[in-house]
Amino acid sequence: MFVLYPLVPWIGVMAAVYGMGPLLLYPPVERRRWLLGLGLGLALAFIILRWTNLYGDPRPWVQQPNLLFTILSFINTEKYPPSLLFLLITLGPALLLLAAFDRLREVGPLTRALIIFGRVPLFFYVLHLALIHLVAVLFSYVRYGQAIGLFGTDWMVKSGFPDGYGYALPFVYLIWVGVVVVLYPACMWFEAVKRLRKESWLRYL
Repeated sequence: MFVLYPLVPWIGVMAAVYGMGPLLLYPPVERRRWLLGLGLGLALAFIILRWTNLYGDPRPWVQQPNLLFTILSFINTEKYPPSLLFLLITLGPALLLLAAFDRLREVGPLTRALIIFGRVPLFFYVLHLALIHLVAVLFSYVRYGQAIGLFGTDWMVKSGFPDGYGYALPFVYLIWVGVVVVLYPACMWFEAVKRLRKESWLRYL
């Protein structure tokens, strides 16, 4: 059995974020100081643990032929299931970005869009999974005449993929941006629903 989303790491992350709730109510300067300190602490813990290769991820990093690939090896950590080092290198920078965004004084179009997504995170997450899977199936049918590796567990059998399967990174980023743009109206609608209705279960979406 291959478990993509084990309970223990993700429940721990959720509990930590819930525990941070009161921190976000601190005065702005103190709040940013805490966010910066926590973010730097997690990032530093990642660097130390990863450098030693002693603990935190099943795959050690190794010296590569050039600096770029060595860096990529250093940050290449296990997401499914998430290792300790994966959580450190994702949550640490996320807290640093949160501290940086907290300094934004002027609310412009980009800031408003980010706020909309931030108010309906689980709603967006569930919708984006369904949409990107649908897009992947459609593209696979158009290009290969079948949905290769997109149902059941056949995606784990790499020998079943044809040569040249997949797309270049710029195209992947284009699809990513397209999915975000397409889901924005739905997220705006659901954010308005949450704002107007007071059922407690809506707070978790």
